[in-house]
Amino acid sequence: MSKRSAEELDGGAPLKAGQRPENGTQNEESLDFEDEFEDEYDDSEDEIMEAGVDGRPDAEREAEARDAMDVDTKEQTFIPGRSILQPGQTLTPDPTTYEMLHTMSTTWPCLSFDVVRDNLGDNRKRYPRTLYAVAGTQAESSRAKENELMVLKLSSLAKMDHGLESESEDDDDDDEASDPILESKSIPLPSTTNRIRAFQPTQTSTNSAEMPTTLTATSLENAQIQIHDVTPHLKALSTPGFILQPNASKPLATLRMHKDEGYALDWALASSFPAGRLLSGDCTGAIYSTQGNESGQFAADSRPYVGHAGSVEEIQWSPSEKNVFASASSDGSVKVWDVRSKSRKPAVDVKVSSTDVNVMSWSRQTAHLLATGADDGGWGVWDLRQWKPQQNGGGQLTPSPVASFSFHKKPITSIEWHPSDDSVVAVASADDTATLWDLSVEIDDEEYGKEAGLGLGEGAEKVPPQLLFIHHVEDGKELHWHPQMPGTVMVTGGGGFGVFKTISV
Repeated sequence: MSKRSAEELDGGAPLKAGQRPENGTQNEESLDFEDEFEDEYDDSEDEIMEAGVDGRPDAEREAEARDAMDVDTKEQTFIPGRSILQPGQTLTPDPTTYEMLHTMSTTWPCLSFDVVRDNLGDNRKRYPRTLYAVAGTQAESSRAKENELMVLKLSSLAKMDHGLESESEDDDDDDEASDPILESKSIPLPSTTNRIRAFQPTQTSTNSAEMPTTLTATSLENAQIQIHDVTPHLKALSTPGFILQPNASKPLATLRMHKDEGYALDWALASSFPAGRLLSGDCTGAIYSTQGNESGQFAADSRPYVGHAGSVEEIQWSPSEKNVFASASSDGSVKVWDVRSKSRKPAVDVKVSSTDVNVMSWSRQTAHLLATGADDGGWGVWDLRQWKPQQNGGGQLTPSPVASFSFHKKPITSIEWHPSDDSVVAVASADDTATLWDLSVEIDDEEYGKEAGLGLGEGAEKVPPQLLFIHHVEDGKELHWHPQMPGTVMVTGGGGFGVFKTISV
Protein backbone atom coordinates (compact mmCIF):
# COMPACT_ATOMS: atom_id res chain seq x y z
CA MET A 1 0.00 0.00 0.00
CA SER A 2 1.38 3.41 -0.98
CA LYS A 3 1.64 6.15 1.63
CA ARG A 4 1.25 9.87 1.45
CA SER A 5 3.47 12.31 3.24
CA ALA A 6 2.07 14.38 6.11
CA GLU A 7 2.66 17.58 4.10
CA GLU A 8 -0.06 16.56 1.63
CA LEU A 9 -2.76 16.95 4.32
CA ASP A 10 -4.76 20.19 4.01
CA GLY A 11 -3.91 22.48 6.88
CA GLY A 12 -2.25 19.69 8.77
CA ALA A 13 1.01 19.91 10.64
CA PRO A 14 3.68 17.28 10.11
CA LEU A 15 3.06 14.16 12.18
CA LYS A 16 5.59 12.63 14.46
CA ALA A 17 6.45 8.99 14.29
CA GLY A 18 3.60 6.85 15.60
CA GLN A 19 1.16 9.83 15.81
CA ARG A 20 -2.25 9.53 14.15
CA PRO A 21 -4.36 12.51 12.81
CA GLU A 22 -7.46 13.48 14.74
CA ASN A 23 -10.79 12.16 13.44
CA GLY A 24 -13.75 14.39 12.40
CA THR A 25 -11.90 16.90 10.27
CA GLN A 26 -14.26 18.22 7.54
CA ASN A 27 -13.38 17.80 3.85
CA GLU A 28 -10.36 15.65 4.90
CA GLU A 29 -9.60 12.60 2.82
CA SER A 30 -9.88 9.43 4.85
CA LEU A 31 -6.47 7.67 5.12
CA ASP A 32 -5.57 4.11 6.07
CA PHE A 33 -2.39 3.69 8.15
CA GLU A 34 -0.38 0.52 8.58
CA ASP A 35 0.18 -1.02 11.98
CA GLU A 36 2.68 0.88 14.08
CA PHE A 37 4.78 -2.22 14.58
CA GLU A 38 5.08 -2.69 10.83
CA ASP A 39 6.24 0.93 10.69
CA GLU A 40 9.23 -0.08 12.74
CA TYR A 41 10.32 -2.50 10.02
CA ASP A 42 9.58 0.07 7.35
CA ASP A 43 11.99 2.46 9.03
CA SER A 44 14.84 -0.08 8.89
CA GLU A 45 15.85 -1.51 5.56
CA ASP A 46 18.46 -3.84 7.17
CA GLU A 47 15.82 -5.47 9.30
CA ILE A 48 13.66 -6.12 6.25
CA MET A 49 16.56 -8.05 4.71
CA GLU A 50 16.97 -10.20 7.82
CA ALA A 51 13.28 -10.92 8.12
CA GLY A 52 13.05 -12.85 4.86
CA VAL A 53 13.74 -11.49 1.44
CA ASP A 54 11.85 -14.38 -0.18
CA GLY A 55 8.69 -13.60 1.74
CA ARG A 56 8.89 -16.73 3.92
CA PRO A 57 9.22 -16.85 7.71
CA ASP A 58 12.75 -17.01 9.05
CA ALA A 59 12.12 -20.27 10.91
CA GLU A 60 11.06 -22.02 7.71
CA ARG A 61 14.13 -20.91 5.79
CA GLU A 62 16.51 -21.80 8.63
CA ALA A 63 15.04 -25.30 8.93
CA GLU A 64 15.50 -25.84 5.20
CA ALA A 65 19.13 -24.68 5.43
CA ARG A 66 19.82 -27.12 8.26
CA ASP A 67 18.33 -29.99 6.24
CA ALA A 68 20.49 -29.07 3.25
CA MET A 69 23.62 -29.05 5.43
CA ASP A 70 22.77 -32.50 6.79
CA VAL A 71 22.34 -33.90 3.30
CA ASP A 72 25.62 -32.38 2.12
CA THR A 73 27.49 -33.86 5.08
CA LYS A 74 26.21 -37.35 4.37
CA GLU A 75 27.08 -37.08 0.70
CA GLN A 76 30.59 -35.92 1.46
CA THR A 77 31.40 -38.73 3.91
CA PHE A 78 32.68 -41.84 2.13
CA ILE A 79 32.26 -45.12 4.01
CA PRO A 80 34.26 -47.97 2.41
CA GLY A 81 32.14 -50.92 1.34
CA ARG A 82 28.91 -48.89 1.73
CA SER A 83 29.27 -45.64 -0.17
CA ILE A 84 29.35 -45.69 -3.97
CA LEU A 85 31.72 -43.38 -5.81
CA GLN A 86 29.74 -41.93 -8.71
CA PRO A 87 31.29 -41.29 -12.15
CA GLY A 88 33.32 -38.10 -12.07
CA GLN A 89 33.64 -38.11 -8.27
CA THR A 90 36.99 -38.37 -6.52
CA LEU A 91 38.01 -38.85 -2.92
CA THR A 92 39.91 -36.06 -1.20
CA PRO A 93 41.19 -36.10 2.39
CA ASP A 94 40.01 -33.70 5.03
CA PRO A 95 43.25 -31.82 5.80
CA THR A 96 42.06 -30.80 9.25
CA THR A 97 42.25 -34.44 10.38
CA TYR A 98 45.93 -34.84 9.49
CA GLU A 99 48.98 -33.52 11.25
CA MET A 100 51.10 -34.65 8.29
CA LEU A 101 50.18 -36.05 4.88
CA HIS A 102 52.43 -36.68 1.89
CA THR A 103 52.12 -38.92 -1.17
CA MET A 104 54.76 -39.86 -3.72
CA SER A 105 55.22 -42.38 -6.50
CA THR A 106 57.98 -44.50 -8.03
CA THR A 107 58.55 -45.73 -11.58
CA TRP A 108 57.07 -49.14 -10.76
CA PRO A 109 54.69 -49.95 -7.91
CA CYS A 110 56.35 -51.14 -4.72
CA LEU A 111 53.80 -53.40 -3.05
CA SER A 112 56.06 -54.45 -0.19
CA PHE A 113 58.42 -52.30 1.86
CA ASP A 114 59.92 -51.97 5.32
CA VAL A 115 60.86 -48.95 7.42
CA VAL A 116 64.55 -48.68 8.37
CA ARG A 117 65.61 -47.41 11.78
CA ASP A 118 68.06 -44.52 11.35
CA ASN A 119 70.56 -42.47 13.34
CA LEU A 120 68.36 -39.37 13.68
CA GLY A 121 67.05 -40.19 17.15
CA ASP A 122 64.01 -41.77 18.76
CA ASN A 123 60.68 -40.21 19.68
CA ARG A 124 61.02 -37.51 17.02
CA LYS A 125 58.20 -34.96 16.95
CA ARG A 126 59.68 -31.93 15.21
CA TYR A 127 59.15 -31.01 11.56
CA PRO A 128 60.22 -31.31 8.81
CA ARG A 129 60.89 -35.03 9.09
CA THR A 130 63.09 -37.59 7.36
CA LEU A 131 62.68 -41.34 7.08
CA TYR A 132 64.42 -44.24 5.38
CA ALA A 133 62.86 -47.38 3.91
CA VAL A 134 63.54 -50.31 1.58
CA ALA A 135 61.10 -51.53 -1.06
CA GLY A 136 60.87 -54.03 -3.91
CA THR A 137 59.28 -53.26 -7.27
CA GLN A 138 56.57 -54.99 -9.31
CA ALA A 139 57.48 -54.28 -12.91
CA GLU A 140 55.36 -55.52 -15.80
CA SER A 141 56.07 -59.10 -16.91
CA SER A 142 57.44 -57.93 -20.24
CA ARG A 143 59.92 -55.69 -18.43
CA ALA A 144 60.88 -57.95 -15.54
CA LYS A 145 64.57 -57.03 -15.93
CA GLU A 146 63.73 -53.56 -14.61
CA ASN A 147 62.84 -54.89 -11.17
CA GLU A 148 64.96 -53.53 -8.37
CA LEU A 149 65.38 -53.23 -4.64
CA MET A 150 65.00 -49.55 -3.79
CA VAL A 151 66.67 -47.92 -0.81
CA LEU A 152 64.62 -44.80 -0.12
CA LYS A 153 65.12 -41.53 1.69
CA LEU A 154 62.06 -39.33 2.18
CA SER A 155 62.89 -35.88 3.51
CA SER A 156 61.30 -32.44 4.00
CA LEU A 157 58.12 -34.08 5.28
CA ALA A 158 56.36 -30.97 6.55
CA LYS A 159 53.51 -30.52 8.97
CA MET A 160 50.09 -29.65 7.58
CA ASP A 161 49.34 -25.94 7.53
CA HIS A 162 45.90 -25.56 9.09
CA GLY A 163 46.11 -21.79 9.29
CA LEU A 164 45.30 -19.10 6.75
CA GLU A 165 47.38 -18.86 3.64
CA SER A 166 50.19 -16.37 3.57
CA GLU A 167 49.20 -12.87 2.50
CA SER A 168 52.18 -12.79 0.22
CA GLU A 169 51.60 -14.94 -2.87
CA ASP A 170 55.07 -14.18 -4.19
CA ASP A 171 56.91 -16.03 -1.42
CA ASP A 172 57.89 -19.16 -3.34
CA ASP A 173 60.78 -20.17 -1.09
CA ASP A 174 58.53 -21.40 1.70
CA ASP A 175 56.43 -23.43 -0.73
CA GLU A 176 59.51 -25.10 -2.21
CA ALA A 177 60.90 -25.89 1.23
CA SER A 178 57.69 -27.71 2.19
CA ASP A 179 57.70 -30.03 -0.83
CA PRO A 180 58.73 -33.60 0.09
CA ILE A 181 61.91 -34.98 -1.46
CA LEU A 182 62.24 -38.62 -2.53
CA GLU A 183 65.76 -39.95 -3.13
CA SER A 184 66.69 -43.53 -3.90
CA LYS A 185 69.48 -45.96 -4.63
CA SER A 186 68.69 -49.15 -6.53
CA ILE A 187 69.91 -52.74 -6.51
CA PRO A 188 68.98 -54.91 -9.52
CA LEU A 189 66.71 -57.89 -8.82
CA PRO A 190 66.04 -60.83 -11.15
CA SER A 191 62.30 -60.96 -10.41
CA THR A 192 59.28 -59.23 -8.89
CA THR A 193 59.34 -58.72 -5.12
CA ASN A 194 56.65 -60.50 -3.10
CA ARG A 195 57.88 -59.41 0.33
CA ILE A 196 60.86 -57.51 1.75
CA ARG A 197 62.03 -57.20 5.35
CA ALA A 198 64.93 -55.27 6.92
CA PHE A 199 67.19 -56.45 9.75
CA GLN A 200 69.82 -54.62 11.77
CA PRO A 201 72.36 -56.91 13.45
CA THR A 202 73.76 -56.11 16.86
CA GLN A 203 75.72 -52.93 16.27
CA THR A 204 79.45 -52.94 17.03
CA SER A 205 80.18 -49.35 16.01
CA THR A 206 80.14 -46.70 18.75
CA ASN A 207 79.70 -43.87 16.24
CA SER A 208 76.06 -42.86 16.63
CA ALA A 209 76.40 -40.46 13.69
CA GLU A 210 76.65 -43.38 11.25
CA MET A 211 73.69 -45.18 9.75
CA PRO A 212 73.34 -48.59 11.45
CA THR A 213 74.30 -51.74 9.58
CA THR A 214 71.19 -52.89 7.72
CA LEU A 215 70.46 -56.13 5.87
CA THR A 216 67.42 -56.94 3.73
CA ALA A 217 65.78 -60.23 2.78
CA THR A 218 63.71 -60.17 -0.41
CA SER A 219 61.32 -62.99 -1.32
CA LEU A 220 61.04 -63.07 -5.11
CA GLU A 221 58.43 -64.34 -7.52
CA ASN A 222 60.98 -66.79 -8.95
CA ALA A 223 61.06 -68.56 -5.53
CA GLN A 224 64.51 -67.22 -4.63
CA ILE A 225 65.33 -65.22 -1.51
CA GLN A 226 68.13 -62.70 -1.78
CA ILE A 227 69.91 -61.14 1.18
CA HIS A 228 71.69 -57.80 0.70
CA ASP A 229 73.73 -55.44 2.83
CA VAL A 230 72.17 -52.05 2.06
CA THR A 231 74.29 -50.12 4.57
CA PRO A 232 76.45 -48.49 1.83
CA HIS A 233 73.32 -47.34 -0.01
CA LEU A 234 71.94 -45.78 3.18
CA LYS A 235 75.26 -43.99 3.70
CA ALA A 236 75.19 -42.73 0.11
CA LEU A 237 71.78 -41.16 0.84
CA SER A 238 72.69 -39.74 4.24
CA THR A 239 76.34 -38.73 3.80
CA PRO A 240 77.26 -36.07 1.21
CA GLY A 241 80.11 -37.19 -1.02
CA PHE A 242 79.89 -40.88 -0.11
CA ILE A 243 80.64 -43.04 -3.18
CA LEU A 244 79.18 -46.51 -3.66
CA GLN A 245 81.67 -49.21 -4.59
CA PRO A 246 81.01 -51.27 -7.76
CA ASN A 247 80.28 -54.45 -5.80
CA ALA A 248 77.94 -52.79 -3.29
CA SER A 249 74.85 -54.27 -4.96
CA LYS A 250 76.05 -57.87 -4.92
CA PRO A 251 73.85 -60.07 -2.69
CA LEU A 252 75.34 -61.64 0.42
CA ALA A 253 73.37 -64.80 -0.30
CA THR A 254 70.85 -66.22 -2.76
CA LEU A 255 68.68 -68.91 -1.17
CA ARG A 256 67.06 -71.54 -3.42
CA MET A 257 65.51 -74.06 -1.00
CA HIS A 258 61.89 -73.13 -1.83
CA LYS A 259 60.12 -75.06 -4.59
CA ASP A 260 57.55 -72.29 -5.12
CA GLU A 261 57.24 -68.56 -4.53
CA GLY A 262 56.19 -67.26 -1.14
CA TYR A 263 55.06 -64.19 0.77
CA ALA A 264 55.84 -65.02 4.40
CA LEU A 265 59.10 -63.55 5.67
CA ASP A 266 60.37 -62.40 9.07
CA TRP A 267 63.69 -61.77 10.83
CA ALA A 268 64.15 -62.75 14.46
CA LEU A 269 65.05 -60.03 16.95
CA ALA A 270 68.74 -59.12 16.96
CA SER A 271 68.75 -59.62 20.73
CA SER A 272 67.90 -63.29 20.13
CA PHE A 273 70.06 -63.93 17.06
CA PRO A 274 72.68 -61.15 16.70
CA ALA A 275 73.89 -62.30 13.27
CA GLY A 276 70.38 -62.80 11.92
CA ARG A 277 67.90 -65.65 11.67
CA LEU A 278 65.30 -65.63 8.93
CA LEU A 279 62.07 -67.58 8.48
CA SER A 280 60.43 -67.86 5.05
CA GLY A 281 57.25 -69.61 3.90
CA ASP A 282 55.98 -70.52 0.44
CA CYS A 283 52.80 -71.41 -1.42
CA THR A 284 53.36 -75.17 -0.91
CA GLY A 285 53.01 -74.76 2.87
CA ALA A 286 56.72 -75.22 3.65
CA ILE A 287 58.61 -73.02 6.12
CA TYR A 288 62.41 -72.81 6.10
CA SER A 289 64.87 -71.35 8.60
CA THR A 290 68.06 -69.57 7.54
CA GLN A 291 70.85 -68.81 10.01
CA GLY A 292 73.50 -66.11 9.70
CA ASN A 293 76.98 -66.10 11.24
CA GLU A 294 79.47 -63.45 12.31
CA SER A 295 81.23 -63.65 8.93
CA GLY A 296 78.09 -62.46 7.15
CA GLN A 297 77.33 -65.84 5.60
CA PHE A 298 73.90 -67.48 5.60
CA ALA A 299 72.95 -71.13 5.51
CA ALA A 300 69.42 -72.51 5.12
CA ASP A 301 68.13 -75.68 6.75
CA SER A 302 67.33 -78.34 4.20
CA ARG A 303 64.42 -79.71 6.23
CA PRO A 304 61.30 -77.52 6.35
CA TYR A 305 58.63 -77.07 8.99
CA VAL A 306 55.44 -78.61 7.61
CA GLY A 307 51.85 -78.71 8.81
CA HIS A 308 49.82 -76.22 6.79
CA ALA A 309 47.42 -77.51 4.16
CA GLY A 310 47.65 -74.27 2.18
CA SER A 311 50.01 -71.44 1.33
CA VAL A 312 51.93 -69.86 4.21
CA GLU A 313 50.89 -66.20 3.98
CA GLU A 314 52.56 -64.72 7.07
CA ILE A 315 55.23 -65.53 9.66
CA GLN A 316 55.98 -63.73 12.93
CA TRP A 317 58.67 -64.44 15.50
CA SER A 318 57.57 -64.22 19.12
CA PRO A 319 58.65 -60.90 20.68
CA SER A 320 59.36 -62.60 24.01
CA GLU A 321 60.49 -66.20 23.31
CA LYS A 322 63.48 -66.58 21.02
CA ASN A 323 62.64 -70.10 19.83
CA VAL A 324 58.93 -69.59 19.12
CA PHE A 325 57.20 -68.35 15.97
CA ALA A 326 53.67 -68.30 14.52
CA SER A 327 52.51 -68.81 10.95
CA ALA A 328 49.24 -67.94 9.20
CA SER A 329 47.94 -69.75 6.15
CA SER A 330 45.34 -69.80 3.40
CA ASP A 331 43.99 -72.92 5.14
CA GLY A 332 42.40 -70.56 7.70
CA SER A 333 44.70 -71.54 10.55
CA VAL A 334 47.42 -70.05 12.71
CA LYS A 335 50.03 -72.44 14.03
CA VAL A 336 52.61 -71.88 16.75
CA TRP A 337 55.99 -73.60 16.46
CA ASP A 338 59.05 -74.26 18.60
CA VAL A 339 62.26 -74.36 16.54
CA ARG A 340 63.80 -76.75 19.07
CA SER A 341 61.26 -79.44 18.21
CA LYS A 342 62.89 -82.34 16.35
CA SER A 343 59.59 -83.29 14.73
CA ARG A 344 59.26 -79.87 13.11
CA LYS A 345 55.52 -80.06 13.72
CA PRO A 346 53.42 -77.24 15.19
CA ALA A 347 52.89 -77.15 18.95
CA VAL A 348 49.56 -75.32 18.63
CA ASP A 349 47.06 -75.47 15.76
CA VAL A 350 44.18 -72.95 15.81
CA LYS A 351 41.35 -72.37 13.34
CA VAL A 352 40.83 -68.59 13.16
CA SER A 353 38.91 -68.10 9.89
CA SER A 354 36.85 -69.92 7.29
CA THR A 355 38.80 -68.01 4.61
CA ASP A 356 42.48 -67.30 3.93
CA VAL A 357 44.41 -65.72 6.81
CA ASN A 358 46.48 -63.20 4.88
CA VAL A 359 48.34 -61.24 7.54
CA MET A 360 49.29 -61.37 11.20
CA SER A 361 50.97 -59.15 13.81
CA TRP A 362 52.36 -60.05 17.24
CA SER A 363 52.14 -57.26 19.82
CA ARG A 364 55.53 -56.01 20.98
CA GLN A 365 54.08 -54.57 24.17
CA THR A 366 51.81 -57.43 25.28
CA ALA A 367 53.31 -60.69 24.06
CA HIS A 368 50.14 -62.76 24.53
CA LEU A 369 48.17 -60.68 21.99
CA LEU A 370 48.15 -61.64 18.31
CA ALA A 371 46.17 -59.89 15.56
CA THR A 372 45.12 -61.59 12.32
CA GLY A 373 43.46 -60.37 9.11
CA ALA A 374 41.52 -62.57 6.69
CA ASP A 375 40.33 -62.68 3.10
CA ASP A 376 36.70 -62.00 4.04
CA GLY A 377 37.64 -58.55 5.39
CA GLY A 378 37.41 -59.56 9.03
CA TRP A 379 40.21 -59.11 11.51
CA GLY A 380 40.54 -60.11 15.13
CA VAL A 381 42.71 -60.13 18.23
CA TRP A 382 43.57 -63.36 20.01
CA ASP A 383 44.76 -64.07 23.56
CA LEU A 384 47.49 -66.69 23.23
CA ARG A 385 47.04 -67.69 26.86
CA GLN A 386 43.87 -69.44 25.66
CA TRP A 387 45.81 -71.45 23.07
CA LYS A 388 46.91 -74.61 24.85
CA PRO A 389 49.38 -77.03 23.20
CA GLN A 390 47.71 -80.20 21.97
CA GLN A 391 48.62 -83.44 23.66
CA ASN A 392 49.15 -86.61 21.62
CA GLY A 393 48.16 -84.97 18.36
CA GLY A 394 44.88 -83.49 19.57
CA GLY A 395 42.43 -81.80 17.23
CA GLN A 396 42.47 -78.23 15.98
CA LEU A 397 41.55 -75.56 18.54
CA THR A 398 38.69 -73.15 17.84
CA PRO A 399 38.91 -70.44 20.53
CA SER A 400 37.02 -67.15 20.40
CA PRO A 401 38.85 -63.88 19.69
CA VAL A 402 38.98 -61.25 22.41
CA ALA A 403 37.96 -58.71 19.75
CA SER A 404 36.79 -59.06 16.15
CA PHE A 405 35.68 -56.61 13.46
CA SER A 406 33.97 -57.00 10.09
CA PHE A 407 34.01 -53.33 9.07
CA HIS A 408 36.09 -53.98 5.93
CA LYS A 409 34.27 -55.86 3.18
CA LYS A 410 37.32 -56.83 1.13
CA PRO A 411 40.51 -58.77 2.04
CA ILE A 412 42.78 -57.48 4.78
CA THR A 413 46.20 -56.95 3.19
CA SER A 414 48.27 -55.69 6.13
CA ILE A 415 47.96 -55.38 9.91
CA GLU A 416 50.36 -54.05 12.52
CA TRP A 417 50.29 -53.15 16.20
CA HIS A 418 51.43 -49.70 17.25
CA PRO A 419 55.07 -50.09 18.40
CA SER A 420 54.48 -48.52 21.82
CA ASP A 421 50.70 -48.64 22.42
CA ASP A 422 49.17 -52.10 22.65
CA SER A 423 45.64 -50.75 22.22
CA VAL A 424 46.20 -49.22 18.76
CA VAL A 425 46.24 -51.26 15.53
CA ALA A 426 46.67 -50.20 11.90
CA VAL A 427 44.90 -52.18 9.16
CA ALA A 428 45.08 -52.01 5.36
CA SER A 429 42.43 -53.49 3.10
CA ALA A 430 41.75 -54.12 -0.57
CA ASP A 431 38.80 -51.71 -0.25
CA ASP A 432 41.31 -48.87 -0.86
CA THR A 433 41.58 -47.83 2.79
CA ALA A 434 43.95 -47.95 5.73
CA THR A 435 42.23 -47.72 9.10
CA LEU A 436 43.43 -46.98 12.62
CA TRP A 437 41.74 -48.62 15.61
CA ASP A 438 41.77 -48.05 19.37
CA LEU A 439 40.89 -51.26 21.19
CA SER A 440 40.72 -49.50 24.55
CA VAL A 441 37.37 -47.93 23.56
CA GLU A 442 34.52 -49.82 25.21
CA ILE A 443 30.83 -48.95 24.73
CA ASP A 444 28.05 -51.22 25.93
CA ASP A 445 25.16 -52.15 23.64
CA GLU A 446 22.73 -49.64 25.11
CA GLU A 447 25.17 -46.76 24.86
CA TYR A 448 26.32 -47.92 21.43
CA GLY A 449 22.78 -47.66 20.08
CA LYS A 450 22.56 -44.06 21.24
CA GLU A 451 26.05 -43.00 20.20
CA ALA A 452 25.82 -39.98 17.92
CA GLY A 453 27.43 -40.12 14.52
CA LEU A 454 28.04 -43.88 14.44
CA GLY A 455 25.14 -44.89 12.22
CA LEU A 456 25.39 -45.62 8.52
CA GLY A 457 21.71 -44.96 7.95
CA GLU A 458 18.41 -46.03 9.37
CA GLY A 459 18.34 -49.79 9.91
CA ALA A 460 21.97 -50.20 8.83
CA GLU A 461 24.92 -51.48 10.81
CA LYS A 462 26.95 -49.19 13.02
CA VAL A 463 30.52 -48.04 12.56
CA PRO A 464 32.53 -49.67 15.37
CA PRO A 465 33.34 -47.10 18.07
CA GLN A 466 36.93 -48.41 18.12
CA LEU A 467 37.49 -47.06 14.61
CA LEU A 468 39.69 -43.97 14.91
CA PHE A 469 40.52 -43.02 11.34
CA ILE A 470 40.05 -43.93 7.67
CA HIS A 471 42.80 -43.08 5.18
CA HIS A 472 42.30 -43.57 1.44
CA VAL A 473 45.04 -45.54 -0.35
CA GLU A 474 44.54 -46.92 -3.83
CA ASP A 475 44.93 -50.72 -3.92
CA GLY A 476 46.54 -50.69 -0.46
CA LYS A 477 48.99 -53.53 0.09
CA GLU A 478 51.19 -52.91 3.12
CA LEU A 479 51.60 -50.46 5.99
CA HIS A 480 54.04 -49.95 8.85
CA TRP A 481 54.33 -47.65 11.83
CA HIS A 482 57.57 -45.71 12.04
CA PRO A 483 59.32 -46.89 15.22
CA GLN A 484 61.06 -43.56 15.85
CA MET A 485 58.28 -41.08 15.03
CA PRO A 486 55.23 -41.75 17.23
CA GLY A 487 51.96 -42.07 15.34
CA THR A 488 53.56 -41.88 11.87
CA VAL A 489 52.33 -44.44 9.33
CA MET A 490 53.79 -45.32 5.94
CA VAL A 491 51.61 -47.20 3.46
CA THR A 492 52.06 -48.43 -0.09
CA GLY A 493 49.64 -49.36 -2.85
CA GLY A 494 49.06 -49.27 -6.57
CA GLY A 495 49.14 -45.45 -6.53
CA GLY A 496 52.48 -45.12 -4.72
CA PHE A 497 53.55 -44.34 -1.17
CA GLY A 498 51.79 -42.34 1.50
CA VAL A 499 53.20 -41.04 4.78
CA PHE A 500 50.79 -39.58 7.30
CA LYS A 501 50.15 -38.79 10.91
CA THR A 502 46.63 -38.14 12.09
CA ILE A 503 45.40 -35.94 14.92
CA SER A 504 43.86 -39.10 16.40
CA VAL A 505 47.07 -40.98 17.27
